[in-house]
Amino acid sequence: MATESMEIDDSLYSRQRYVLGDNAMHQMAQSSVFLSGMGGLGIEIAKNIVLAGVKAVTLHDTKVCETWDLGSNFFIRKDDVSSQKMRVEAVCSRVAELNPYVHVDISSSILDNNTDLRFLQKLSFVGYICVACGELIKNICQCGNKFGASCPPQFLSCDAFGVCVRVFCDFGDEFVVSDPTGEEPKEIFIQNITQSNPGVVTCMDNRPHGLQTGQSVVFREVNGMEELNGTVQHVSEVLSPHSFAIGDTSQLQPYAHGGFVFLMKTPKTSCDTLKHIFLNPSHQAPLQIHAAMLALDTFQEEHNRLPNIGCLQDAEVLLKLTEEVNVSVNAELVRCLSRTARGTVPPLTAAVGGLASQEVLKAITGKFAPLQQWVGCGAIGCEMLKNFSLLGVGLSKSSGEVCITDPDLIEKSNLNRQFLFRPHHIQKSKSTTAAEATYDINPDLQVEAHLNKVCPATESIYNDSFFSRMNVVVTALDNVEARRYVDSRCVSNQRPLLDSGTMGTKGHTEIIVPNLTESYNSHRDPPEEEIPFCTLKSFPSVIEHTIQWARDKFENAFVHKPSMYNSFWQNHPSPEVVLQRMKAGESLEGSFQVIKLLNRRPSQWEQCIAVGRLKFEKYFKRKALQLLHSFPLDTRLKDGSLFWQSPKRPPTPVEFDLKDPLHFAFVVSTARLFAAIYNISYSTQDLSEEVVASILSEVRIPEYSPLDKSVETDETAKKPDLIKMPVNSEEEREAITHLEQAISTCGITSGDALQMNPQQFEKDDDNNGHVDFVASASALRARVYSIEPADRLKTKRIAGKIIPAIATATAAVAGLVALELIKVVGCQEFESFRNCFFNLAIPVVVLTEPAKVKKTMISNIYFSIWDCWTILGHEDFTLSDFMNAVREKYGIEPTMVVHGVKMLYVPVMPGHSKRLKLTMQKLIKPSLDRRYVDLTVSFAPEADDEDDLPGPPVRYYFSSHETP
Repeated sequence: MATESMEIDDSLYSRQRYVLGDNAMHQMAQSSVFLSGMGGLGIEIAKNIVLAGVKAVTLHDTKVCETWDLGSNFFIRKDDVSSQKMRVEAVCSRVAELNPYVHVDISSSILDNNTDLRFLQKLSFVGYICVACGELIKNICQCGNKFGASCPPQFLSCDAFGVCVRVFCDFGDEFVVSDPTGEEPKEIFIQNITQSNPGVVTCMDNRPHGLQTGQSVVFREVNGMEELNGTVQHVSEVLSPHSFAIGDTSQLQPYAHGGFVFLMKTPKTSCDTLKHIFLNPSHQAPLQIHAAMLALDTFQEEHNRLPNIGCLQDAEVLLKLTEEVNVSVNAELVRCLSRTARGTVPPLTAAVGGLASQEVLKAITGKFAPLQQWVGCGAIGCEMLKNFSLLGVGLSKSSGEVCITDPDLIEKSNLNRQFLFRPHHIQKSKSTTAAEATYDINPDLQVEAHLNKVCPATESIYNDSFFSRMNVVVTALDNVEARRYVDSRCVSNQRPLLDSGTMGTKGHTEIIVPNLTESYNSHRDPPEEEIPFCTLKSFPSVIEHTIQWARDKFENAFVHKPSMYNSFWQNHPSPEVVLQRMKAGESLEGSFQVIKLLNRRPSQWEQCIAVGRLKFEKYFKRKALQLLHSFPLDTRLKDGSLFWQSPKRPPTPVEFDLKDPLHFAFVVSTARLFAAIYNISYSTQDLSEEVVASILSEVRIPEYSPLDKSVETDETAKKPDLIKMPVNSEEEREAITHLEQAISTCGITSGDALQMNPQQFEKDDDNNGHVDFVASASALRARVYSIEPADRLKTKRIAGKIIPAIATATAAVAGLVALELIKVVGCQEFESFRNCFFNLAIPVVVLTEPAKVKKTMISNIYFSIWDCWTILGHEDFTLSDFMNAVREKYGIEPTMVVHGVKMLYVPVMPGHSKRLKLTMQKLIKPSLDRRYVDLTVSFAPEADDEDDLPGPPVRYYFSSHETP
């Protein structure tokens, strides 16, 4: 079957498609994996590659289920152990349940040097990879040599011994990496290109280009030096973050204006052979672990076992073997490996299993750069629960508990990453379903499932008492605002927070520990750069602009206006009363816009089609004509330069053509959405080209005449609020007339006419026309401005703000967080904690110490974000009493008191001095069950010319009987 003809189940794989791309998805769907070793590491890899969607997986293992498998293999149950079932048989059906598109087979034959592996060549697939977990590296090498030349040997070997793990990959000496990074090439707009040798390219607005010496770039839309357009040029030298040198441009035409370059991805051949690097320590990192693991291989060969737990004699034998590898030896590391080699740390196998699984997908697809070639190292909520289960976190017999909360229901797209869920769980609660699945892994757990968001609206549930019962808080959130809120609650309640997130192949973890580290809110990422209003409205230059414009049109027409319309009539239920008040000269906010909607309200399908056709004329022809009327192509700025030069693109009006699929898609999707907000029914036949053409033949398109209006060109200007814009007397009279006509002619007094049905943008339902509208509108606007259009998949991702996700990164990040959980619960010192950033595509893993908590001093008193001062009050306690109590207890002069956004006392504010006599109860007005409030207090500086100093939160208790 040709790869381009294969259909991808987007409802299942949508998030993964954004990471891997369709070509890689097709290759995976035709590839098979032979996976040997069903221990903790093997089952992690099996889970991830089956979720990813390969064609077939053969699971291989020769061992029976044992008790300690329950602590490392989440698909083995107590019944499997008691019945002495083979491990591979126990896990097969559970692995197969993860993805109905993947065929899962098993093998329990002995795998050694005498095994005939030619059966792998008989499998029907484009590519294969052999993965071995827990096997000796040398055996893998020897097994690999048995593959014939017609099937390039692709191997991946993983081992996890206690606190040490390793991954090795060898995809053959002719393995080609088609896309080393997976990053989308960004357009770099050009300010200038010199006529010189070498030519120097300067970026517009001094924006950093992010290029590296030796990379290749492609030039487009350059004016003047047009010989460069479409050519591939090598970056001979990066001169600055904003300029770079290319080849000789001295003989080319002078650069005039405009143009952009984008990075060209160059396929490269990767991977040395195992023979070349197996015993070459200079290629390995980290050297100490590599040497110890090689010695461990030798120990197993000589003794046919791993070192015994805690055996000093075995440790010394392993140390001696390590010294023979001829590298400097860390004796304590080797002894630690010997003591723990028989054990398994589930979070560690989860982390390295995610990394190794990504290497499997690289071998199959050529997407992303493989490991070079060893690595050693000592959907997130589901993965986290699995790790908790295997670790024994929250055991009921130990009075432990795991509390999880999620307000969402399970969708099909979740099944690709959230392995606790199955197809029959779709539209069930995520949290309760996850809790039930977790019990299957470890019945001794105590899990409490909630259906709420953790936010200010649920503080009655997730109050301070709730947080005080938690030993640690683990988040798997998808937005910054939610993270900041949970972080603030953890800080105020002195609770450790383990935060993490993924985007595609990238992942990060952040460890926040009371009194040791800074918090999440201690650092601020730079805000996302907003697209200027004038750019969206009139001057788009890249496809992201047209997609955002289309999404804004959707929100305005099908969400904002219907919501505003409904809200207006809820406050003004009678059109007759509204008419009387308007005739009396009363100004009713929003009335002008509501009456326009009422006057233009379609009542049947034919009118919806007509609206779609008129919108097409307005958006893609008239707007362009008006813009060219305001700024003809020869318009020049005050400095004499052309108005229409990069990044501004002049528009080209589009003539409507029903035979153009894009034109048809826009009209029909627009009509469907107007039918939806006005509750107008239509049939499948009504969507046909014949019916639509018949309707459009009766639609009259008014003749265009240019308007005398200004066009906003200031990039700092904000979008105007149309509701609050002034309405002139003529518009008021017109609105009154339209309302009178609606009441008298149409008989509109109440009921359905006074209600609309807002359409909240739903990206994952391909039957509602939402993405159809945005995709067609964006592509048409891109055509108007000669911008390279995006396909539907990319448009859907950008418009829906979809975060690309893949199971391998999810598993890795959850494993890393669970490792830090062990340290937090074990009350480790600051030096033991590690934040992590990784990118499985490159691949790179960076471990760093968390930011150490900062101490601030006021008048010889040190405090940090984790400190909270307390004052005990009573019913008659005044603001003056509060300030005196702070002064006496902490020896600092308070100058200002704020509660949330309410200023309780600011001495320069008029009348605030009178507040000193008021009670705290009267000033704050707490609810009956409120025991305390956290106040922001500023203190007098030591020098007169300095500003007031903010101190830590001051927790004021309304009763002296409360216990802080």
